[in-house]
Amino acid sequence: MIRKVAVVLFATFALGACDTWLGESKAPPLPGKRISVLSRERMVEPEISGPVGKIVLPPPEDNDDWPQAGGYSNHAMHHMVVGDGLARSWKTGVGTGSGKRRKLLAQPIVAEGRVFTVDTESLVTAVDAKSGDRLWKVEVIPDDEDELYSSGGIAYEDGRIFISTGFAQIVALDARTGKVEWRQTLSGPMRGAPTVRGGRVFVITVDNQTHALSAEDGSVLWTHSGIAETASLLAGTSPAVDGSVVVVPYSSGELFALRVENGAMLWQDSLASVRRTENVAALTDIRGRPVIDRGRVYAIGNADLLVCIDLRTGRRIWEKEIGGIQSPWVAGDYLYLVTNNNEVVALEARTGRINWVTQMQTWDDPKARTGRIVWAGPVLASDRLIFGGSNGVLAALSPYSGELMGVDDAPTGVTLAPAVAGGSMYFLTDGADLVAYR
Repeated sequence: MIRKVAVVLFATFALGACDTWLGESKAPPLPGKRISVLSRERMVEPEISGPVGKIVLPPPEDNDDWPQAGGYSNHAMHHMVVGDGLARSWKTGVGTGSGKRRKLLAQPIVAEGRVFTVDTESLVTAVDAKSGDRLWKVEVIPDDEDELYSSGGIAYEDGRIFISTGFAQIVALDARTGKVEWRQTLSGPMRGAPTVRGGRVFVITVDNQTHALSAEDGSVLWTHSGIAETASLLAGTSPAVDGSVVVVPYSSGELFALRVENGAMLWQDSLASVRRTENVAALTDIRGRPVIDRGRVYAIGNADLLVCIDLRTGRRIWEKEIGGIQSPWVAGDYLYLVTNNNEVVALEARTGRINWVTQMQTWDDPKARTGRIVWAGPVLASDRLIFGGSNGVLAALSPYSGELMGVDDAPTGVTLAPAVAGGSMYFLTDGADLVAYR
């Protein structure tokens, strides 16, 4: 079912939102301009009719850590717990934010009671998750490097954090002190975060090569190559790992399932569509992280293709002509995602049937169609789908109906999905402010 409510209604709702934007509160609203985050333009249509409330989700569960981009190595976090009335707890600056030349690419991670970030100048910062106090910071720029490049991301396992950099290096740090333990130079720069599982670090370089490294000393265990692309979207993606299989997406639109042990190929697919002709849409990037859940792989590409694949055989179970650059979110028997047209879509995970569609605002100025908005997410926590907007708006939608539940103002734009751990939610803004809600 789709929400056919006038934009003015949502604008009125937004004006009444307050700092506890995920729950009820009598506190006064935060200062600042409030705008509608929904519009009525849409391209994807629901395929299921009937009353609201048919969707049944697993109950929220506690998670102590968010150790890597997407949460766990398979990127399937399902339904997490946060407080009923989240309020902003603290805000801490963690370096240099996005600018004309460099963009923040690294989602924050949470482990050992700390939040770890990496900024556009390769500054890694550890922040106390409770207080927001900075514990340590360290630059991971090589001594012989004069230029600055955005780092791809950060991951944690067994007391170490691993940073993929634009200097074509993976750097391992001690999570308690920030001391550099090892560096490994690879075939090219990285724009996506590493994925870590069972003592192995998996990362994709911009030349479409996957490297598997030993987490202990950084030695390269194996390498896999896809088709090199001359043009791709800014930012990257991360492999998904579950059991003995690693699923690797490339900017060529190729999707590979490889053996964790030796990189041997199990199957291959492609999310490149022949129907798209626009310049940007013609880019075949798979930028959203693939998700592995209960023997199925869910992946979405920029070129209007969403697929569900059997992990063991590589057989497509279903496909949809839906494109996007944000990572899909699986929760129980349902899949949630944001399309290239800023539609939030809820689908049945087993069949691909579309339950509801909600159109988010696409332009800062809808009449002039200027200032295109990017919505990062979703993340599902305590019966709310959470999104961050490049326009500086945080939004919560109902996972059951797509109805807008609340909004809040971020200090600046947000183009990275939040991390959730210990009942708290952490946003990293484009201005490199780390904001905690609890």
